[in-house]
Amino acid sequence: MNKNNKFTRRKFIGTAATTIAGITIVPSNVVAGLGHQSPNDKLNIAGIGVGGYGYVNLRNMETENIVALCDVDWDYAGNTFKRWPMAKQFKDFRVMMEEQKDIDAVVIATPDHTHALAAMMAIREGKHVFVQQPLTHSIYESRILAETAQRYGVATQMGNQGNSGEGIRKICEWIWAGVIGEITHVDTWTTKPNWPQNNFAPERSRRVPRDLDWELFVGPAPWKEYNPVYHPWTWRSWWDFGSGALGEMGNHVLDPVFKALMLHHPISVEASSSEFNTDSAPNSEFIRFEFPRRDNLPKVAMPAVSVNWCDGGWMPPRPNELKDGDMMGDENGGCIFYGTNGKIMCGAFASNPTLLPASEMDHFQEPEKSIRRIFNPSEGGHEQDWIRACKEPKENRLETSSDFKYSGPLNETIMLGVLAVRLQSLNRKLIWDGPNMRFTNIGSTDVIRILSKTNFELVNGNPRTNNEFVTLPALQTAEKWIRHNYRQGWEQI
Repeated sequence: MNKNNKFTRRKFIGTAATTIAGITIVPSNVVAGLGHQSPNDKLNIAGIGVGGYGYVNLRNMETENIVALCDVDWDYAGNTFKRWPMAKQFKDFRVMMEEQKDIDAVVIATPDHTHALAAMMAIREGKHVFVQQPLTHSIYESRILAETAQRYGVATQMGNQGNSGEGIRKICEWIWAGVIGEITHVDTWTTKPNWPQNNFAPERSRRVPRDLDWELFVGPAPWKEYNPVYHPWTWRSWWDFGSGALGEMGNHVLDPVFKALMLHHPISVEASSSEFNTDSAPNSEFIRFEFPRRDNLPKVAMPAVSVNWCDGGWMPPRPNELKDGDMMGDENGGCIFYGTNGKIMCGAFASNPTLLPASEMDHFQEPEKSIRRIFNPSEGGHEQDWIRACKEPKENRLETSSDFKYSGPLNETIMLGVLAVRLQSLNRKLIWDGPNMRFTNIGSTDVIRILSKTNFELVNGNPRTNNEFVTLPALQTAEKWIRHNYRQGWEQI
């Protein structure tokens, strides 16, 4: 501790938990906002998956040394390579980890199906990790990643930037102060997907581009021949690589619900959707999660709560308190919390929270700020807070607000919703045993039917759709999807 700094760490944390007004995180060379120089001036950071949003994450970390860049597509990652020409370039993150020994921390922004393997390898080597959302591609991967990060004591953060924003902090403070009373229902939604979904895998392959290592792109997923429908970016719609609209937006939209209501494992989930198939996700979904009661807070109880999710154009009922013509949430989606004494609405990423009706804000006295604030959260603050945590000793580190201890269970819930969609032909509410990661009301004789092929034709001027389905054992298939079995040659975590 700097001897000129009279504000102790214990006092800082204690004050932050009670009556802080406007505490912020200062630049990355200052640890925990306490005003002293970090023992390590700069981190050596490596990026894995740098052609898309990984580039944005790394740009927000330019206070540090960007020493290695890894991407399976060197054409797609070309601009990133040009921005940091001194960083060593790789296609295989396993080779990068083996050969480059000066890496302190790793940013992972690959397609979803390789998040867990890359993160696990980094954590086991004692490297701090920042992983884009969704944290992983399966429930089991989320669980094991959170447990391993805890065991190795590394600093972690998931890339749901809204988690560092002002909006989510206000929502938490309002709810914890009892502003709208007890909450037993929440509606959430997103306007996504805005990419093609509900497609069958193409029957014909295409020539692999020169700069793309397709073998590494497929990685641990079941083998598929290359086709541009999978890469770049549109991998989100394919079950083997992504998780549809819920996987893309769930960790953003459900984040304030999970944090403000202090949720953990749901006890049940049920889903319906538009048509989907064995290869890709539906264009629209409805999912309902039910959570048990939690311990009461000093100013508000935490009863059992149901959380509804809509996407693809489906919307929850419009609240009566919202004026005609006013948008629900924002252009990306939103949440509405239904309390015994009022309602709170926000946009996606917990943006612009407001009481309903909005006229309530005219005389609203906000509760005192009790949650640590992050400086400039949407313009690099989320990444910089992780950098700050990386530089603190694990014994007294102030963890990031979306570390894997928090984001692991959040992402487990997202992946549970994905499973509920894929298992919906069981026609039942699925009862979930969260601690043991299993459904308790799927029997050994239950089966699911999933569309595997469709053909539309006109016969004598009359439309006819010919559908073919595969029938799968429900219990074994659910267990497989909860965990994933990796392709031969890839480590099974």
